[in-house]
Amino acid sequence: MDREFWLSRWEEGRIGFHQGEVHPDLRTFLDQWLDESHHRILVPLCGKSVDIPFLAGRGHEVAGVEIAPAAVVAFHDEQRLHPFVDEDGPFRVFTSPGITVFCGDFFDLDPEICGTFDRVWDRAALVALDAPRRARYVARLRELLRPGAQVLLNRFTYDQAIMDGPPWSVSDDEVETLWAGADIQLLQRVDAIDQVHFRELGFEEWIVTTQLITLPG
Repeated sequence: MDREFWLSRWEEGRIGFHQGEVHPDLRTFLDQWLDESHHRILVPLCGKSVDIPFLAGRGHEVAGVEIAPAAVVAFHDEQRLHPFVDEDGPFRVFTSPGITVFCGDFFDLDPEICGTFDRVWDRAALVALDAPRRARYVARLRELLRPGAQVLLNRFTYDQAIMDGPPWSVSDDEVETLWAGADIQLLQRVDAIDQVHFRELGFEEWIVTTQLITLPG
């Protein structure tokens, strides 16, 4: 995660990756990922995602992590939230009912600051990182997760010879390596080539994969 790259994207408003509606895969697989229990959910690299209030509105405790202050401010403005703001180590922490946003570098997060979680919504977080950082990212996630925790993962696979990331292409084999020891269930795999402008960029396919990853109990 190149800090300056993402900060400049948010400051300049180049946020085509942001979705103004709840992610359709989250809606589709919500019941397979969440049961009727109360969950602590982590949303890494969250931007100003509307998925956060969607999940909090269902009674869960949701924490987002975002490096760009502009994104954090925009999130609270757009959601009309008036958070309590405090400092905790390297983070500026914004706390609202059911929602906490840690403004800072994901890799600085540890259980002493944020506690542990039993669910993660990885909506294009893994693919926002280059290969060396992806291994560090999953290693840090494992430190933040409780036994039996589940990760709902949404990722892309494409011909990276046509375009470098982000978003980066992440293969099935890499996911299996990163999450070795966990149960990895395929929920959906679709070719999104006719969405947005992928074909115009020269791609023959743009695969979107959704998986449910369950850590050992």
